[in-house]
Amino acid sequence: MATTRTFDLTVTTQGPAYPPSELMDGNGDFVVIGMINRTGAGDAVVASWGGAVVSADSPLPPFGDCAPYRIVRELPLPLSPADEKIELYTLSLPLPCNNYPVLFAPDQRPDAHSVVRPSYPLHQTPIPDLRLEDGRKLREPILLGQWLKARGQFEVAVPADRRTATFTFSLADLIPDSVYTVMSIRADDLDRNGPTRPGPLGVPNLFVSDEHGRGSYRATLPNPFPAAGEPGSNRVVNVVVLWMSYQQSYGGAIGHFGLGGDIHAQLKLPGPAFQEFTTVG
Repeated sequence: MATTRTFDLTVTTQGPAYPPSELMDGNGDFVVIGMINRTGAGDAVVASWGGAVVSADSPLPPFGDCAPYRIVRELPLPLSPADEKIELYTLSLPLPCNNYPVLFAPDQRPDAHSVVRPSYPLHQTPIPDLRLEDGRKLREPILLGQWLKARGQFEVAVPADRRTATFTFSLADLIPDSVYTVMSIRADDLDRNGPTRPGPLGVPNLFVSDEHGRGSYRATLPNPFPAAGEPGSNRVVNVVVLWMSYQQSYGGAIGHFGLGGDIHAQLKLPGPAFQEFTTVG
């Protein structure tokens, strides 16, 4: 029998634990809405969902480990009126507080880890080849309160033959007039012994939000949920809706730099999912 389920997405500024956020403020600190690493009992690291401004010089553990973030200040949720007005920036390059070794676009940018760029206000990211007369649509600063209004759902449908799964997204209150993509996170993408490269959820992997911030997206993947014990199994375990600061999509790559350099997680599931689905090759 065919199987379907609908999932609610959670608004965030965070991809993996490092860098702590995919957005910064004008002081060069991370603006984190997501899992905050703090010191627990006996110096254990405890992660809980919340909001905080986190220093870019927070301790950086080896890939796969976690350390307490150096918290500049807490962000109450819901935000205060002042915190709603925090202007959002890209991360600088090389990415600060980053221990993720994977190249996001090995064919297009094998030199990605050596590129040097400053942090840019999101609305002023230098889009390649853009001229003033071309008519850039985003001209005003993008603020944290606006970012956190985003919401969305998606449905996963697995047909009776279980060879594919179709993901259908309905999204609202996104940043208007913007290029978005959707990323798939697979079980081995954060494997400390050999992480795989996060990839697009479907190719072409692109939608554009309308002037009201509404968007939709649909993709069908071959065998995204193989049985966990199968040789080479690398199941999709999460999906992430990404705002693209350079207003581009990148073919078979999510971005050139990833993790706040040119992609910015805005909506995702708060943890691994899709355990109820099994597909076949």
